[in-house]
Parts: sequence; C-alpha cells; structure tokens
Amino acid sequence: MAKFSEFQSSEGTQAKDHFEAANTNSQSAASPAGIFSPADRRTFLQGAAATAALTAMPRWAQAYPGEFDAIRAEIEKHYDESVKRLQTWIRQPSIAAENRGMNEGCELMMQMLREAGFSGVKKMPTDGHPGVFATLDAGAPKTLGLYFMYDVKQADPAEWSSPPFEAALVDKPGLGKVIMGRGAVNQKGPEATLLAAFHALRGAGKKMPVNLVFVAEGEEEIGSPHFPQVVRTP
Repeated sequence: MAKFSEFQSSEGTQAKDHFEAANTNSQSAASPAGIFSPADRRTFLQGAAATAALTAMPRWAQAYPGEFDAIRAEIEKHYDESVKRLQTWIRQPSIAAENRGMNEGCELMMQMLREAGFSGVKKMPTDGHPGVFATLDAGAPKTLGLYFMYDVKQADPAEWSSPPFEAALVDKPGLGKVIMGRGAVNQKGPEATLLAAFHALRGAGKKMPVNLVFVAEGEEEIGSPHFPQVVRTP
C-alpha cells in the first residue's frame, strides 16, 4: 500500500502534518512532545491513532479481518484515480466570500456524489449559495447524517510556495510527496478521502453498514448564513 505521506495533503507555505500539534512550544515536558524527538513523537501518535481506530472498529470487522482484503485491493487499484479526483476538486475554486466558482463547485460536488454511489442527488437553492442533498440507501437498519462543505477560504498566490489552485504534487521535507492547494486540508482532502472509501466499497462489492443522508453547503467559510434553508427544506 502506498505510504501515508504520499497522500498527505498540504496548504500554503506551512505544510501541515496530521499527527503533530500546530504549536508544539506550548506543550509541557510531561507530554509526548516533551519526551520524544519529532520523529519518535510522530511514530508514537501514529500508533496511538491506529490503536484508537482498531478499538472503534465493529466487532465483526475485528473478527473477520479478511473482509477488508478486497477493499484494500480496490484502494490500491484506484490510488492514482483517487489522487486525480482530489486534484480536480482543488483546481475548481469555490470561494463564497468572492462569489467565485460557486455554481461550478456545487455541480462538481453533485457529480462526485453520483459517482460514489449516492442517489437522489439534488441542488438545494438558498438565498445565498446552494447546498446539496443526497442519500445512500444500503438497506441497513440505521441511518447516519453526513455533512460536507464544498467552499474554501480565499487564497493570495503571493503567500503560497505553489499556486493554490494548481493542486501540484510537490516534495515536502519531513512529509514526502504532498498535494499542495487550497482545500487540500480544509476540507476537500478529507472529504475526497471518504469518497474514495465509498468507491472502494462499491468496487469490492461491499455495502455500507449504515444508510447515509448527505447534506453539503457552500458557505461554511462565511459563517453558514443559509445552511438552515438547506436542512429544513422538505
């Protein structure tokens, strides 16, 4: 499987590491940051995160680990496709504060949902920028709500070491190869990762253990002024 650093996303001239705090100077000597070197601390926190994820897994998943083999194979098979999906998304600016690319960003969000297996995908008009509604019916007894945002913050190219809407693959010391672009961390990167997981499940012939009701907005970065209109519309 590809190394984590090869899919790590990064924004701006300050590359972000998922496993390190933004300000390590304020951490006490009794914390992991005060005990370990940066490399050892990252290993420690990665191990802790993996342990937490394993603990949170359903009992059936722990009892039948082979169930994930086909899913892992799909992830490997479509790795490049998943990276390109995120790059395409980053290259579509969707900045509510500038009214820039919002309709295009909404349409792309809807397209990606359909491709990931969602149905009933529709644009939700508001007095501002539109939201998106969709469902994924797995025939499960339980249903969860899933929230996305498709807008991003503004970006001044002069403050970036790589153009913010090119989604370039660059090498960052300490991280490896990363995608550099506005939204790579907040929030298109994490959301694209979840969409990639849905693709892998479908490709492996597996079903979600829960149904999903999906809502997305395009105004999170300006305070979500019209989000109630998205979720309260019949």
